[in-house]
Amino acid sequence: MSDASMPRFTNRLIGEKSPYLQQHAHNPVDWHPWGPEAFAKAQAEDKMLLVSIGYATCHWCHVMERESFEDERLAAYLNAHFVPIKVDREERPDVDKIYMDALQAMGQQGGWPLNMFATPDGQPVAGGTYFPPDDVHGRRGFGAVLEAIAEAWRDQRADIFRNAAALTAHLQQHARRQSPSGVQWDHAPLDAACAFLAQTFDAQQGGFKLQAQNKFPPSMGLMLLLRQHRRTGDAQALHMVEHTLRRMVAGGIYDQLGGGLSRYSTDHQWLVPHFEKMLYDNALFAQALTEAHLVTGSAFYRAYAEDVLDYLLRDMASPEGALYSAEDADSEGEEGRFYVWRPDELRAALGPEEARAALAWWAVTEQGNFEHGASILHVPRALPEVAAELGLSADALGELLHAARMKLLAVRARRVRPLRDDKVLTSWDALGISALARAGRAFGSPPYLAAAARTAGFVLDRLRSGSGRLLRRYRQGEARFDAYLVDHAQLAVACLDLYEATGDAAWFAHALHLMREVNRLFRNPQGPYFDTGSDAERLLTRTMDGYDGVEPSGNSAAALAFLRLHAYGVREGFDEDAARILAGFEPYLRQAGVSFAAMLCALDFSLAPPAEVAIVGDPQAADTRALLDVPAHGYHPHAVLATAPPGRVAADAATIPLLEGRQAIGGHATAYVCRNMMCRLPVHTPKELQALLRHDAPAAP
Repeated sequence: MSDASMPRFTNRLIGEKSPYLQQHAHNPVDWHPWGPEAFAKAQAEDKMLLVSIGYATCHWCHVMERESFEDERLAAYLNAHFVPIKVDREERPDVDKIYMDALQAMGQQGGWPLNMFATPDGQPVAGGTYFPPDDVHGRRGFGAVLEAIAEAWRDQRADIFRNAAALTAHLQQHARRQSPSGVQWDHAPLDAACAFLAQTFDAQQGGFKLQAQNKFPPSMGLMLLLRQHRRTGDAQALHMVEHTLRRMVAGGIYDQLGGGLSRYSTDHQWLVPHFEKMLYDNALFAQALTEAHLVTGSAFYRAYAEDVLDYLLRDMASPEGALYSAEDADSEGEEGRFYVWRPDELRAALGPEEARAALAWWAVTEQGNFEHGASILHVPRALPEVAAELGLSADALGELLHAARMKLLAVRARRVRPLRDDKVLTSWDALGISALARAGRAFGSPPYLAAAARTAGFVLDRLRSGSGRLLRRYRQGEARFDAYLVDHAQLAVACLDLYEATGDAAWFAHALHLMREVNRLFRNPQGPYFDTGSDAERLLTRTMDGYDGVEPSGNSAAALAFLRLHAYGVREGFDEDAARILAGFEPYLRQAGVSFAAMLCALDFSLAPPAEVAIVGDPQAADTRALLDVPAHGYHPHAVLATAPPGRVAADAATIPLLEGRQAIGGHATAYVCRNMMCRLPVHTPKELQALLRHDAPAAP
């Protein structure tokens, strides 16, 4: 490498595996990774900390890096007066949670990059999100902020320590959560949350007007609405789901060529996305689409669920079978450049008839709908309308569009792709495993089931410490960071999904082990579960989160996993563990349930009560397959399924009590349906099994 191509600066982040930290490894800022060295330096040099938190595909993180962290003047001042620490929030959600809570306690809106100034021992003092380098449009510049904080540290240190201690005490008090005893649940929290969704529903564009401008994928809320429809028959709940899904897949938030969903839309029309793609968004969206297919029987939702999953397996899967975390919004320094098109680009890539069809279908015009006259592909009109305008049959237009899509994908593949964050995160991969397993089961797709099993095998094998403890992140051969509650619980849910899809009892055993680990490492006897393990690094506070933000919280996933295991007959107090979680978040579930949609789904499961289904028969025999198809191809959110061939029942029953004593009567595949371990007479036909699975079927006396 020539001297001219050598980076001018290299800091301590060069040895880190995080793509986000590596992005900052050649800044002139003397960055430290989070760890004892940085804290020791701050103490020794009597300096405050700047804890700067973000992630690799964060657009405004990139902007602040270019504007401020690569500015040598600002970097020199920062290095002289502070000890700067960089944190990847996806590797260390525990650190991010504490400082985000602190920022919000200061009355500021959260976001990333998150920049928090702290005392040498890490107590938060002041912070913000994106700072421009200089004062602009009423926003204080980073240079001015640095100077003000440094002056306060020099002249008002007593005030800083007093305020920091008060804020830390507030965070510690807020983190304490106890579960009241004797909580009596009914469906009122579910009804209230769904009523709120109805009040905020965008009847024209779908989705919910929960933010002033942006619209985020509401997949967990949609799955809650499907359960409400299943329980009550509420037609409006189903309409909200269907209209939202259809508007989203027609919008610019959905990649019309490659499949997959962007992080959010910057407008209420789902047109202009923030182009980064996250694994968790796409996994949850695929789950919502799969459930919509099961409820309605519509092939439309199946097609898009498959499109999302095919995107993940094509563009986000590692050669070993893991699923990568995200794709950036930026390419060649511009947000969305990889995805947008101009009319002349379409015409150059396609034949005349294909171009004519593509321009009309994806609404690509000379004026454009994005920056510099480019267009974000979207579908504002129905196929019959566009076909009639072009003088084509719907089938002919569909064939032209399929050919155009394949050609445009090939052309787009030659563009500079956005950065792919190729780290593997346990809870995010678990969501992908669940999406693949549930779709594979619902659609009868062995490739999806094989992919789910391969990813689960990777996580369970590679994301382990030498002692066998589950870990959070894997990249380039290195597994690191003790896994959190959300990792254990979401992976347990995924293993249960795989068990129900495959009948392989090994997946059930993994789920049971993971939830026993949850009780060993994260248990709080007086309330919900801690987010971090008892063996984890000691931070300012040990949080207990239930908010279902971009993914189900650890407590939400744990509640569902505990309830499902209890429904299988595991009697280790798991029902009480789930009840303690739900009780600990009772005020939130009753008053702000829309932000706890995954936990409300767990509450819905607990109130059902669940149908406990056991099917015994040769898995290759037609009569067994016919019985298995009933729960697989129907929408049964309140059911668990155990299955085994006759020769394996006894062995599997040692782990799965629901199988105990079951047999294939008369040599025929046999299904048992129980509730609270009280069972109806065994049945042999799909029609009989379907009747027993109706949600209002009473248990036998």
